[in-house]
Amino acid sequence: MSKDMVVILTALNLEYEAVRRKLAGPRLHLHQHGTRFEVGTVRGTSCRVALGLTNKGNHSAAVIAERAVQEFSPVAVLFVGVAGALWDTARLGDVVVATHVYAYHGGTSEDDGLKARPRVWEAPHAISQLASHLARVNDWADDDAAGRGRAPQVRFGAVAAGEVVQNSRISAEARWIRQHYNDALAIEMEAAGVAQAGHLSGAPVAVVRGISDRADGTKGSAKDRNWQPRAAANAAAFATRLAVELVGEQEQMAMSHADRNPTAAGRTEGGVSNTAHHSTVGIMAGSVHGSSVHLYGGPGTAAPVDLVAALDELRERLGRHHAERGLDDDTYPEALAELELARRAAKENTSGASRRATMALKRLRGLIADLPGPAAEVASLITAAGDLS
Repeated sequence: MSKDMVVILTALNLEYEAVRRKLAGPRLHLHQHGTRFEVGTVRGTSCRVALGLTNKGNHSAAVIAERAVQEFSPVAVLFVGVAGALWDTARLGDVVVATHVYAYHGGTSEDDGLKARPRVWEAPHAISQLASHLARVNDWADDDAAGRGRAPQVRFGAVAAGEVVQNSRISAEARWIRQHYNDALAIEMEAAGVAQAGHLSGAPVAVVRGISDRADGTKGSAKDRNWQPRAAANAAAFATRLAVELVGEQEQMAMSHADRNPTAAGRTEGGVSNTAHHSTVGIMAGSVHGSSVHLYGGPGTAAPVDLVAALDELRERLGRHHAERGLDDDTYPEALAELELARRAAKENTSGASRRATMALKRLRGLIADLPGPAAEVASLITAAGDLS
């Protein structure tokens, strides 16, 4: 993971430009399949941002988000832009941070009507906590935004993501959405795709939306054209501040880890290492009485992991979880496919093998996140995959 990089994605050029204005020295980064990113730093900070454009729709957003995670291995992915408000709770220009995302076009059509069967993704706890803190501090807004009258506020709640533009309060679909998703503050067309990509790749995702309209038939009006750039600018201001804080926290955690683990920082005097089950065990003591300590006299490094063998063992464990219904019929074959990709890469001796194995294992970790044991094992295998030559 790159500890100083955050990916920010937008669907519209208007939103893209709002974020780009926050960056210093953006430079083109061209993906091998033609996707264009710009990488710069948030002005006045060392936080790097990879900025990309997904275009409209959940499907396109999911593909570009997955591509960005593979390309940059960021601290987090932020999806930033404008949205319509479903209720009067959020005012025009306010910023909505998604606590969870509904893919509301899941359902079943029955004789007595359309029944909702949404997929839901919750925002990562750490990002929600940090965003709430920034909202309380309330020093994120641009000076020009505060100078236009009422300062924008940050609101937290569900975001509904579908496949069509919602621009009515009275259509059958508009009434259905407000009936079944009455806790959603905003509605748009990309967050579900980005959330799914983050879930599968193991990357934290935050959705930050500025309210530009009320999804009530006024899209495209003079009022909407006035509020769109203001809402996009407010979302960009909050998102870039969130990105800076996320990177800052990663740096603090790395420093704290080094302080707690002096051996990791290169100070190995007096330390003893042992290896068992692909782990490193450290023993530090002034004296030991009435006990026996068995030490390995070789170098204090963990034994190299036979990644292919470890993946074969993991495949057997996943099979048992599937047989015991701990892994559902939809997730199991996807997990096996990612595991096999990692296994094939682990058997190669090429420069790109490590990267391919790592990304496949990250996607696998996202798929089996509800299984603590196997998920923890995959996390250790990701480290091992990074050491492939």
